[in-house]
Amino acid sequence: MRIHHLRNATFVIESGEKYLLIDPMLSGVGELPPFAYVRHKMKKNPLVPLPENASHILAKVTHCLITHSQKWGIELLSHTDHLDKAGKNYLQKKSIPVVSLSEDASYLRKNNLDVEVELKYWDSTPFLGGDITAIPARHGHGWMHRFMANGAGYFLRLPDEPSLYISGDTVLTEEVKKALKELSPDITVVAAGNASLDMGGEILMSMDEIMEFIRLSPGKVIANHLEALNHCPITREELKSELIKNTLLDKVYIPLDGEVLDISKQE
Repeated sequence: MRIHHLRNATFVIESGEKYLLIDPMLSGVGELPPFAYVRHKMKKNPLVPLPENASHILAKVTHCLITHSQKWGIELLSHTDHLDKAGKNYLQKKSIPVVSLSEDASYLRKNNLDVEVELKYWDSTPFLGGDITAIPARHGHGWMHRFMANGAGYFLRLPDEPSLYISGDTVLTEEVKKALKELSPDITVVAAGNASLDMGGEILMSMDEIMEFIRLSPGKVIANHLEALNHCPITREELKSELIKNTLLDKVYIPLDGEVLDISKQE
């Protein structure tokens, strides 16, 4: 398995001839509005461009997994850092089959996307010769999560590959812990940007939660959702420093945009 990290939560899983695109945010720098105006420095998103190798790997994509996209069908509440207009246009133009939560399927179809697989929480569904399971994700602490998108993580098992748990945009919950313990993924992916909006609390894991998630993960961890959005304050260097303090650095990949990770089943 190869993981092609593009930017933020957007990456591609390469397995044989299959290329699975996760959460396509494909806009150019500054084409999206700020996600916070007061609590964080007001800058348009994304803050950084796609890497130079993005077009090469995007040309190979065969499937797309979308962890979350909208709430109540209201466009203003759509999560463009996981599916933006450029991402929709790409999926439409290429007729890429999409996997999503069943709660998102009608919205995605209204946007002319080809939803091939609809998932229910905790139901294992056949996929590409293996299976995929949607794990509940809670996008924030307190009341704020009620206004966030219908979210999921995905536990993915492909033939002759390490199992992979993409936790998605979530804080650390008992269900996330259950997935780590009972599914025992070989590789996990954590959204480590510690995002927050102008109102409410954190909508991604705090640094302490990130450290606990990493400790609970059976195998290696890939940290993403970093240095691409104005409401995500944690930097790669800050995360690395905290990992060193907690003697966890050897367990974690912090890929740069455009970096490719080669992961064997034994890791």
